[in-house]
Amino acid sequence: MEKEYISALTTEFSQSANPALAKQQSAYLKHKFSFYGMKTPDRRALQKPFLAKDFLPSKDQAFKMVKTLWGKPQREYHYFAQELAFKYKKQPDPSDIELFEFLITNNSWWDTVDMIATKLVSNYFSNYPDKQQTFVQKWLGSGNIWLQRTAIIYQLKYKEKTDLRLLEHAISQSLGSKEFFINKAIGWALRDYSRRDPDWVIQITEKYPLSNLSKREALRLINN
Repeated sequence: MEKEYISALTTEFSQSANPALAKQQSAYLKHKFSFYGMKTPDRRALQKPFLAKDFLPSKDQAFKMVKTLWGKPQREYHYFAQELAFKYKKQPDPSDIELFEFLITNNSWWDTVDMIATKLVSNYFSNYPDKQQTFVQKWLGSGNIWLQRTAIIYQLKYKEKTDLRLLEHAISQSLGSKEFFINKAIGWALRDYSRRDPDWVIQITEKYPLSNLSKREALRLINN
């Protein structure tokens, strides 16, 4: 099934290719990836039949396809693959995190990592909260900026269920980073939580020597 499924998807993608748009999209991502050239609404309309519930493969088959698709050069395959993986959010398994770590650390850039963090990893830890501490600590010490970014932002949709102790720990362990994507993530996480508890966010910005970028982003909603 995998071969036929991916072959059919490839046919649809290739027939909708727009070389001029592909060039623009590649430039937007610093020429790190090639593209067929499709706007997001068009791609999602095209791939909709492949994600229809009645035609989805088993989870094991799907996760194998996700890895296969992740190895292809065109970025559209990666976008589709993470959306395919999300279709199985109601079939959690402790081993799912292995795939998510693979996706985060391969063909990595913000446009996929942020979705993986805030949807796939977020859903995983909602089902297995006892695993958060272990993986957050592992990722923060990994030296991989995308795992570190994930540790900071995966709670974005948790709202009142946010583990503030873990969020503060992730922030405190990331201080002094020169990486834009880390400092931006700190500010993003704090700005998002400021909608719920601005006083806590202000306390964090006063307690820790955040980068200018992180602090500016953290206080953006509070100062407006």
